Amino acid sequence: MQYAQIVLPLNLKGSFTYKVPDDLMSEIQPGMRVLVPFGGKKIYTGIIFELHDNAPENFVVKEIISILDEKPILPEEQINFWNWLSDYYLCSLGEIYRLAFPSSLKLESETYLKLKPGIVVDFENLDVNEMYLIQALEVRQLINLTDIEAFIPKKEIIKTINSLIDLQYIEIDEKIAEKYKAKEVAYVKINGEIIDTVNLTEILLKLNKAPKQKDLFLYILEKQTEHPDIPLRKADLFEDGYFGSSHFKALADKGLVEEYYMQKDRIESYEGEIEELEELSEQQKIAKSEIDEAFEEGKNVLLHGVTSSGKTHIYLEKIEECIKEGKNVLFLLPEISLTKQITQRLEKKYGRQLGFYHQKLTDFERVEVWRRIKQNDIRILVGTRNALFLPYHNLGLIVVDEEHDSAYKPREVSPYFNAKDTALVLGGFYNAGVILGSATPSVESYYRARKDKMRYVFLNERFGNVNLPEYELINFKEAQESKKVSGNFSLRLIDEIKKTVEEKNQVIVLHNRRGYANVVECETCGYVNYCSNCDVVMTYHKAANEMKCHYCGQRASKPRVCPKCNSENLNERGVGVEQIHEEVSKLFPENEVDRMDVDSMRKKFAYEKLYEKIEEGETDIVVGTQMISKGLDFDHIELVAIPKADSLLYVQDFRAEERAYQLITQVSGRAGRMSGKGRILIQTYNPDHSVFQLIKMNNPAKIYKYILTERQKFHYPPFTKLIMIELKHRREDKVDRASQFLGSVLRKYLPEDCVLGPERAQIARLNNLYQFQIMLKLPRGKNYEKFKKMVLISLKEFDEITAYQSIKKDVFVDF
Repeated sequence: MQYAQIVLPLNLKGSFTYKVPDDLMSEIQPGMRVLVPFGGKKIYTGIIFELHDNAPENFVVKEIISILDEKPILPEEQINFWNWLSDYYLCSLGEIYRLAFPSSLKLESETYLKLKPGIVVDFENLDVNEMYLIQALEVRQLINLTDIEAFIPKKEIIKTINSLIDLQYIEIDEKIAEKYKAKEVAYVKINGEIIDTVNLTEILLKLNKAPKQKDLFLYILEKQTEHPDIPLRKADLFEDGYFGSSHFKALADKGLVEEYYMQKDRIESYEGEIEELEELSEQQKIAKSEIDEAFEEGKNVLLHGVTSSGKTHIYLEKIEECIKEGKNVLFLLPEISLTKQITQRLEKKYGRQLGFYHQKLTDFERVEVWRRIKQNDIRILVGTRNALFLPYHNLGLIVVDEEHDSAYKPREVSPYFNAKDTALVLGGFYNAGVILGSATPSVESYYRARKDKMRYVFLNERFGNVNLPEYELINFKEAQESKKVSGNFSLRLIDEIKKTVEEKNQVIVLHNRRGYANVVECETCGYVNYCSNCDVVMTYHKAANEMKCHYCGQRASKPRVCPKCNSENLNERGVGVEQIHEEVSKLFPENEVDRMDVDSMRKKFAYEKLYEKIEEGETDIVVGTQMISKGLDFDHIELVAIPKADSLLYVQDFRAEERAYQLITQVSGRAGRMSGKGRILIQTYNPDHSVFQLIKMNNPAKIYKYILTERQKFHYPPFTKLIMIELKHRREDKVDRASQFLGSVLRKYLPEDCVLGPERAQIARLNNLYQFQIMLKLPRGKNYEKFKKMVLISLKEFDEITAYQSIKKDVFVDF
């Protein structure tokens, strides 16, 4: 008798044993999806991880209902990868399954079916089960899988559903799986017959009473005459707000203009000339040969190239080689907004062989990409960290661009893992080479490369021998004392911005803090506005005139008077990016000043519009948060100003100095990419701070040496391994007791100095949940695995206490 270990999309440890029915023995294989009953009447789609003959002793085994795939949907390499991920990051396989699979590939009891509208059913060709299902759907509009069990045997359910879907009688409800539709774009043109038969003067005379319609008609006519071969998009007519859709409708009703649609692929395949890669510079050739050498030795590579050194260029060469060898490529980016420039270059070369996978895709589009990867249609996949879980066949190269970026390990998404480290492991399962690339590698990657666990390849000059930007520190304290300031800007900084703008160049002003003011405070009684769900002060956003919590998203209107003492003496404290933007706009009223932060980029295509403005030279100064440090590659940005640099350093986090260095260096890389005359002005109260002095020297090796020395002194990664355990509950006393108990269990198994805490989290309450944390500092090497087993035993002991089962527990390995 055969049994299967099956993973279900539930946050439960390990896999579950099911019996394989005799009629499925010949077809069943690991990596296939199957329908199984679980916990009473629920049905889930599970994945077979293993087949074996060991009958379980202490419980009755349920049978698999049916198989959903003809061939395994998950390759063996991915099964091994999931197992490793679960072991290393102490998370359950079910959590990985939930994250990895698009929801349309996970049928559950709550999947609804309905009749297709307007169909005529030919009952003579249906078998008895199909007839039952059609009749049930005629009575009730929606039926879920659990309901179907009442009148169709479990084993026949999937066969019946699939058969009726093939006959196009039923469909899965749109709420579950959105049907794939080609994207259509509306275009406009002058009605051809009118132009040929009616005199233009007559038309214009008729439109005299409607001047807006007349203007719109002439505008369309002008565009059509100027560029007869370029179709005019309907959306472009209304962009500046002068014309409205009512004006267009009136013209269409009169038969003067017409609207037509053209299909537009979501992933546009490029049909134009294939672009040849530029010749590599000498330094790039050396770097590439070092990468080739490392791959031959079976080593992965850390490519540390200063900003604008042409790392992308080297990636493209390696991608081209990999494709020629008949292998596939995964190109990882921290966020999808960075894809624009790399994808434009890849599209011109590979067209339909290029695919994308990220959060902005609908579920159906994700299934589409999944299937195309499975069929080996996509040769190069550009994606965010979820792309690691696609069913690749012959992966030959993984590139992790901007490997230092914290978006590779978000705390909010479960399970917690670092995409950069997991990419190295995935590469190992597929025997693929991995390149981690960055201008400011993470300290851990740098240390690993220096210890020869990876090959370190350094590009220390910009492409085309363009000079690196120069740094200058402005002592803001001195400027204040000598009255040479205006608001948050020293006169020196204002002069430099003025000079740059007058030379028709562009400026970036970086201030990494959202909103207008950090806090609104009553000067009479000291009242400040706290979020009702979290223990944080709400931030004032002037543009929307509201208070916002940046953790749970709660909003409130700005108080006119103090709610406590009714005083009108309310003051805004702290400086946000909106305030800096307002100040710059007042200082430079003649110039175009734009803002780039999460709040101003909420509208669709807001990024693209701002990118175009910068590219066309329509913007003089861009004020923004860390968003502007990423992916901007423009020719005329010559100056980067950081008016409040100290706010980057004084944060309660051992990585604060590393992050400040990375952010300043990344944003400085936007300056002088063509001219080589880029300048970075850092305004600070503390110009003697080691980090600022080292950045000014522009010597990465010294900066990493300084940070590593500090980390070693206080036993922080990469010299130790950190595991953070976070406990959350609505009742503070309960989670406090639970954390004390878990702390004592951990101290039973681990040395005293390895366990720090428990104590309240930095933000004691988030989304109405109180948070307590325990930090484990464990030694590296052989002892780490031994200690990690002890951590697992401790967590298991904690889970056995029934009183604490309602407490939410998160474990962050390599925190």
